[in-house]
Amino acid sequence: MSDMSIAAHEGLADYQVESWRLTVLLDAGYPPDLADLLAESKADLHLAVELLERGCPAPLAVRILL
Repeated sequence: MSDMSIAAHEGLADYQVESWRLTVLLDAGYPPDLADLLAESKADLHLAVELLERGCPAPLAVRILL
């Protein structure tokens, strides 16, 4: 595989992971703008979902996670 195709493959993999994270966060109840912010970050996805499940407001959860 050439360097360019490796970079393209890694970019696609990153996009797929971010897309999956966004779906999980939206399903958990985050508003789209905050879900997108978290999906692009390295925030702990399980903790992000758990915070909402425990009643934490989404804006506060984002502040905690980021």
